[in-house]
Amino acid sequence: MERIAVFCSASQNIDKIYVEKAAEFGKWLGENKKCLIYGGTNSGLMEVVAKEAHENGSMVMGVVPTIVEERGKTSDNCDVVFRTDNLSDRKDVMLRESEILVALPGGVGTLDEIFHIMAGATIGYHTKQVILYNIDGFWDGIIDFLGGLESKGFTRAPLCHYYKVANNFDELISML
Repeated sequence: MERIAVFCSASQNIDKIYVEKAAEFGKWLGENKKCLIYGGTNSGLMEVVAKEAHENGSMVMGVVPTIVEERGKTSDNCDVVFRTDNLSDRKDVMLRESEILVALPGGVGTLDEIFHIMAGATIGYHTKQVILYNIDGFWDGIIDFLGGLESKGFTRAPLCHYYKVANNFDELISML
């Protein structure tokens, strides 16, 4: 996989372990000349991943909604900026431009992105998967929830067709 979209937090107020793992992943992206497609924001894990990727050789593509740009929150680490009208357009561009998507820890925006990708795959819009990078068990609750949906019959197919879980850095890299 050469074009990797990353969903993650824009929050500055998060545990150091998430920052360290985001930096490690960004550095790997750069050293391996992978193209990073991400939300284009200059804060939180988004900026950490982009800075490391950019400084280590990645092409960095930021997908920036108008409201983010108007607030001056676009990262200087973007080599290419896709401007979008809103968050829905942002998700569609990130999906279009990537081969696979990785979800680092994040909030409701990250959840929205994960479910957008999975929902599109369940009805055949695409065949791409999301990898949940389960740093320090961050995604355990969501993984349990998805298992419950499946066990209670709320899915047409096994959800493992639409997402994978990487519980450590080596697993993440092997999936990519």
